[in-house]
Amino acid sequence: MKDFVFSTVGQIVCALGAAGQLGQHVRHRFPAARRALLVTDPGFLATGLTVAPLRSLEAAGLVVHVYADVVADPPEAVVLAAADVARAHGTDLVIGLGGGSSMDVAKLIAVLAASDQPLPQMYGIDNVRGERLPLVQVPTTAGTGSEVTNIAIVTTGATTKMGVVAQQLYADIAILDATLTVGLPPRVTAATGIDAMVHAIEAYTSRHKKNPLSDHLARQALQLLCTNLLAACRDGHDLAARQGMLLGALLAGQAFSNAPVAAVHALAYPIGGTFHVPHGLSNALVLPHVLRFNLPAAMAAYAELAEVAIPAVGGSTEARAMALVAAMEQFAVATGIERTLREVGVTESDLDRLADDAMLQTRLLGNNPRDVTRADAWAIYRAAY
Repeated sequence: MKDFVFSTVGQIVCALGAAGQLGQHVRHRFPAARRALLVTDPGFLATGLTVAPLRSLEAAGLVVHVYADVVADPPEAVVLAAADVARAHGTDLVIGLGGGSSMDVAKLIAVLAASDQPLPQMYGIDNVRGERLPLVQVPTTAGTGSEVTNIAIVTTGATTKMGVVAQQLYADIAILDATLTVGLPPRVTAATGIDAMVHAIEAYTSRHKKNPLSDHLARQALQLLCTNLLAACRDGHDLAARQGMLLGALLAGQAFSNAPVAAVHALAYPIGGTFHVPHGLSNALVLPHVLRFNLPAAMAAYAELAEVAIPAVGGSTEARAMALVAAMEQFAVATGIERTLREVGVTESDLDRLADDAMLQTRLLGNNPRDVTRADAWAIYRAAY
C-alpha cells in the first residue's frame, strides 16, 4: 500500500431539519462565538429558506449579518467586498448557506477577514498563511461538495479562474439538510448531480493521491447518486432522494478533495468561463467523451465503477467499462439537460480557443489517467459538439 494523507472536515451533520437547528450546532461547537456572517446569494435568499436557520442562530444568542451578494463564478471584487463586510461587522464566525459559489466565498471570507494577506497571494496550493475564522457550511445543492473540500474558485478575468487550495479551507462543520434543496428545478438537480458523479469518477481514477479511503468514498458516492438522481428530478419533494443526493455529493467531495479531479474539469472550465455555462452542465457536456478517451488507461477502474452504478452489469472488463459511459450518457438523456456544445452556444470555430484554454489547466490535466495533448482536447470538444 502506498503512503497517503487524508483530510476532511471535523464534523458532519446529516439530518432532515438540521438547518433549523443551526444555532444549536454552532453554539455547541463555538460557545464563544457572538457575531456571525451568513453568506448566500439573492436567489436563495428570496426563497425564504434562510428564515429558519437565521432564527435558530439568533435564538442561540448570535448577532447575524446576511451577505447575499454572491454571484455564480464569483469574481475577486465580490470576494473582497464580502471580506470587508465581515471585518466591518466584527465577524467571528462565517456560515456558507447556498451552492458552491456561496460556500467558496465563505471559505475565502474566513481566511481573508482574519488576515492581512492579499487574495492574489493565496492562489495556488498551500499558499494561505495563518489561521481562519470558524467556518460552517450548509449546501443547498447536491453537486459541488464544496462543504467538505479545501478549494475555492475565483473568477480573475473575463474568462479566467484561479483556485485557492489550502488546509485552512476545510470547514469545521458541514450540515446536510434536504429540506433546503426542495426548490431546485429538475434541470439544476440533474446538472449538479452529474457534477457530483464526475467528482466520484475522477477521484477513483486520479493519477495522484488516489488512496483506499478516497476509493471507498467515491464508490459509495456514485452508488447514492445513481440510485437517487432520477427520483430527485422526478419529484423535487422526495426528501429521501434529496438527502441521498446530498450525502452522495458530500462523499464525492471528500473523495476528490483528497484524490483530485482531472480532464473532465479541465475541459469544462473553458466552457463555463467563456460561454457562462453552469459548472455542473459544463462537466456533463464533456463527461462521456473524456471517459471514452480515457478507456485505454482506465478501463479496469471504469469497469469497477460500473458494478456500483449499474448493479446488474456483466460481461468483460471492456463491456462493463463501456456500460459506465453509456449510463452517464443515459442520465443526461433521461433528465433532459443539454447534451452538445452547440446547444449552449458554442460554434465549431470556438473549438480551437477551447482547446487552447483547456491546455492551461495543467494542475487538473496532470491528474488524468491518460495524457491529454492539445489535439486530444480538440477532438474531445469536437465529439461533444
